[in-house]
Amino acid sequence: MPAGLGEFLRSRRERLTPEVVGLPLGRRRRTPGLRREEVAELAGIGVDWYIRLEQGRTVRPSVATIDALAVALRLDDTERAHLGLLAQQTVRPLFVRETVPQAVKAVIAGLDQPAYATGRRWDVLAWNDAARELFTDFDARAPEDRNILVYLLLDPATRKLFGRGWAVMARHTVAQFRAAHDVWAGDPLFTGLAARLAAGSPQFRVWWEDHDISTGRGSGRKVLHHPTRGTLAYDFANFQANDEPAVRLTVFTPAG
Repeated sequence: MPAGLGEFLRSRRERLTPEVVGLPLGRRRRTPGLRREEVAELAGIGVDWYIRLEQGRTVRPSVATIDALAVALRLDDTERAHLGLLAQQTVRPLFVRETVPQAVKAVIAGLDQPAYATGRRWDVLAWNDAARELFTDFDARAPEDRNILVYLLLDPATRKLFGRGWAVMARHTVAQFRAAHDVWAGDPLFTGLAARLAAGSPQFRVWWEDHDISTGRGSGRKVLHHPTRGTLAYDFANFQANDEPAVRLTVFTPAG
């Protein structure tokens, strides 16, 4: 069982207090959150079984057990779905960056509005001239720097571009990356990127420890402060490529 399941369970256990779940406070606690035996009791499962889950040992919980843990840990619908996904995981092959289908590349290149394609690790896999002009010259960046997280968290110019909306957007993107990272727990391309971001961004370190997860949103609005074009408002929408579901196309249009 990959380590992502155990890490996620531990992060949610440490968020709770006895008072929240209706347990007596009892003796003084050395660490935050509930004890493992308390979670096991609330979920109606054996303590040893729960410990094996947190340790990432080879056990496969049933749907009923996942539901019981979700209730015990006060998970919302997104967290419950994430827990179920992690519980189904087996050992994966090494991650390989996605390939954008040629038809999708042609669509991106043919658009007058900014558009780009990203993968599960938030690598920028394809982009057009309008995206290059609005955001950054991806062509001039080293391949390992063509990544939305690197762009958002390690490039000082990005904060100026997104202004007051930067923190909300960056934290949300980290939560989306965290969800994918859990699924690929231990893969060097994911752990390496997380280590690089942690080394270069204090905000990332704080948000990463919070272990927030998000499945993303399909559309929204961004207000940009472009160095030469001034303040700009764009509506954006995300689309999944049918030929390669792991590739996501993002298109921006001027807000009316």
